Amino acid sequence: MWLFMRNGPSGFSSASTAEEVLTNGIDASGLNAIVTGASSGIGLETARVLAKRGVHVVMGIRNMGVGEKLKQGIIKANPAANVDAIQLDLSSMQSVRNFASQFTSSGLPLNILINNAGIMVPPFTLSPDNIELQFATNYLGHFLLTHLLLDTMKKTARDTKREGRIVNLSSVAHRNSYTEGIRFDKINDEKSYSKLILHANELARWLKEEGADLTANSVHPGVITTNLFRHLGIFEGNLGIFEGLVSSVGRLVLKNVQQVASTTCYVALHPQLKGVSGEYFSNNNLDKADAKATDKDLAAKLWDYTMDLINK
Repeated sequence: MWLFMRNGPSGFSSASTAEEVLTNGIDASGLNAIVTGASSGIGLETARVLAKRGVHVVMGIRNMGVGEKLKQGIIKANPAANVDAIQLDLSSMQSVRNFASQFTSSGLPLNILINNAGIMVPPFTLSPDNIELQFATNYLGHFLLTHLLLDTMKKTARDTKREGRIVNLSSVAHRNSYTEGIRFDKINDEKSYSKLILHANELARWLKEEGADLTANSVHPGVITTNLFRHLGIFEGNLGIFEGLVSSVGRLVLKNVQQVASTTCYVALHPQLKGVSGEYFSNNNLDKADAKATDKDLAAKLWDYTMDLINK
């Protein structure tokens, strides 16, 4: 990771790990967080580090057998960790509603929501709701989850007098979207990255107008050396060789999982970002999103479109 050593204004860089950005004097005891897609990679490392800092973490995991093993693994490494797992399949709106209902009925407060789960350019598949799988999983499921948990987060912020935070994981790939940003007549055909940023920005605007003590920001975690090309057919037949090459070279120029999870943890918990909302972060520092991802009119149109979709 010799290419990722220069610290930015935050005091951290893309070489910083999740533990490093949440080390000095940060005690998150008493906070509750939900991390979606916590069964591997960024989500699992985020859950582990937040739990290590005293956060009660609820992992949203599709396979509960795997989830229980991962939960026990975190607790074995850190006996003081407070971790739970609830079944969540973000491609299914019914599963999202079941998860939200189970969480809210528990009576737990909610300080932090990390919308982490995602899939990358899978073969064209429809979700249980007959929606293109990537759009359903990466964007729609997280929109609905946030919508269903928002009142709980607002109440928690009021009752505890502590700022709540919503973090949407996105990607620099949002800069490669269509010229017009979103083709609403072909919503099942396009990428979800820019929509996640538009969602966070529009949500931040709504929260500010309401005076809610909640922030909403977007994060590009960076590129990790594993599972990058499993759905890209251009390397079909030579995928094992190519992945071996990527893994070897990647150790020099790409991030490991501890580094990839750092920006998520930084935005979710670091006191430097108190009151910061509607922004885009990468490499543990403020970054600039593409103009289409900050288009207020496009964000409002997407918000209305999605509300109609989840209320059908």
